[in-house]
Order: sequence, then C-alpha cells, then structure tokens
Amino acid sequence: MALVHDILAARGKKAAQEENLIARDVVEAAATYMADEDTAFAFAYTGWAQCALPHRRIEKLPTGLPWEVISGPMRLVVEPGRRPTGKDGSGPLEWVSVPFGAYPRLILVYLQTQAIRTSNREVELGNSWRDWMTRIGVSWGGNTGRSVREQAEFLSRCKLTFHMPDGGGRTGLLNQSIVDKAIFIESPQTERQGRLFLETAKLSEQFFEALKKHPIPLEEAAIKALANNSAALDAYVWLAYRLHSLAAPRLVTWIALKAQHGHGYRKLADFKFRFTKILDLATAVYPDAKIEVVDQGVIMKPSRPAVAPKLIAARGAHL
Repeated sequence: MALVHDILAARGKKAAQEENLIARDVVEAAATYMADEDTAFAFAYTGWAQCALPHRRIEKLPTGLPWEVISGPMRLVVEPGRRPTGKDGSGPLEWVSVPFGAYPRLILVYLQTQAIRTSNREVELGNSWRDWMTRIGVSWGGNTGRSVREQAEFLSRCKLTFHMPDGGGRTGLLNQSIVDKAIFIESPQTERQGRLFLETAKLSEQFFEALKKHPIPLEEAAIKALANNSAALDAYVWLAYRLHSLAAPRLVTWIALKAQHGHGYRKLADFKFRFTKILDLATAVYPDAKIEVVDQGVIMKPSRPAVAPKLIAARGAHL
C-alpha cells in the first residue's frame, strides 16, 4: 500500500483520488492518518489480535447462549448479560445483545490504554472518555452517542473470557471477565436501549495482568482513521501484533485467515474478496506493514512496529 502514501505525499489527496487506481475509502483512510500530526498511541491485549467481537448484531443466536470464535489455540467466549426492565428497574430481567461493531472495540482500547498508562485497573470514564472518543472522530451526540452508550452497557454486562492452552497442553482460563466492576448512572435520555451510562470500569485482575505482560502498541492516528470500520480495526491490530515479531516471511492461508477474521462469511471466495479490501484499509494506516496477497493466502513479512519502541520509552511506558 506504499503507492497511496507516495501519491499523497507527492501530489496530495485529490491527485490520489483522481488516479482511480486506489479505492476512495483507502485514500480517505491514508489521508486522515497522514494528516494527523499527533504522536499519541494506545494499547490492546494480544488476545484481540487472534480473536475478536462480532462485527454485527447476532440476530440468530438463541437467547442467553454465548457467542464464541476460535482461532488456532485461542478461543473467545462472550456470554450476554441481563438488565432489569421498567422505569425504576423493578421489572423482570431481560437479555441484552453481545457487544458488536466498532464502538465496543474503541471502548476497550480506551480502557486498556488508560489502565496501562496509569498502572491502575480501575478506569474512570466521564469527560476523559468523551474527549478521547471525540478526538478519534466519534460524535457524542444523537444516534452515535446512543449507540456508544448502548455498546458500553452490552460490554459491561456481558461475561467475556479468553481460553488458551497452558504450558502442559491443557486448556487454561486466562480471565473470567474483562470488566470486574462497573458503576452505572441514569442517562438523561429516555430511550429504552442504551439508557444506562457507564461511569467507572474496573478491569479484572487476571485480564489486567495479562494486558501488562502482552500489550500491543497502536497508533491513535490509525485508530482514528479506521474508527467506523470494525473489520479494518481488527486487521490493523492483527498486523501490528504479527509483523514486527517475524524473523522471516510467513504464509497465512485463506482457510486460516477465514477462521480468524471471516466467521461471518459462508463462502471462502466471498471472504477473500472482502478481506483483501480490509487489508488495504489496514495497511493504509500502517505504512511500514509489508504483506503480499497471493493465491494461497497472505504472505506476512518482517516489518517495523506500528509504534516505534523509542517513542513508547520516551512517553514513559516501559513494556
């Protein structure tokens, strides 16, 4: 994807669009990324590079049953939560959806980043959270704000667990839940969905310890450019995790990629077509990423980290 960056640097956004060789959304993402002069960075747990939340609402999932995705040795299980009904909360409990889409991913990035920066698993939200969401281009008002609050509720009420093998080849439980404690206050809106607003979140101790041991540094500018595309966010996190640690090129087959990134696709051909475009978006915000799409899959090549280690050290985050 170096072509789009070269054109943008030499001739600007309009010229890149007029070339008509690169998709407009890729040009837009690269331009947004390159125009951002902020050097802020964020963090995510490495488990998210292997398994991720669904991209859309799971309509056909039987009520109350968990949603899960398996990628290699890692399994992510998300058990939906319940909330009381009625204006005063005295009504019967109802199931809420599994969190989905870009917003819970952004919320989790914020929680993980703040926990790493403060060395504290209890994260206060409020104005700092709203400021961060606004900075990365997510409006706090109207339908967008309601959707963000709704996803915050889904995320805090669900039970989310990473399962992975331990050293003895047995299945180990990495963490019981991401959010160990959440405090809700009434939202000023009256709509039923998303009526509660998450004020404080406390990451579970197990997840916090795993996050500190295995964080993925990410560029905030990249997150901003992909903020409305959950699949591209997942691909960016995956590339940021894998590429810098490679000692030699490695082929990842389409079948393996579909198992990790394409659980919403029935046909492999449909996934290949879509994921190639998703990779274009992800590399638009990761200029140093070196990958090659081939008939068999994607060849991943050793690349510079998404965030330079010197920058992280200069900001006082020692990993």
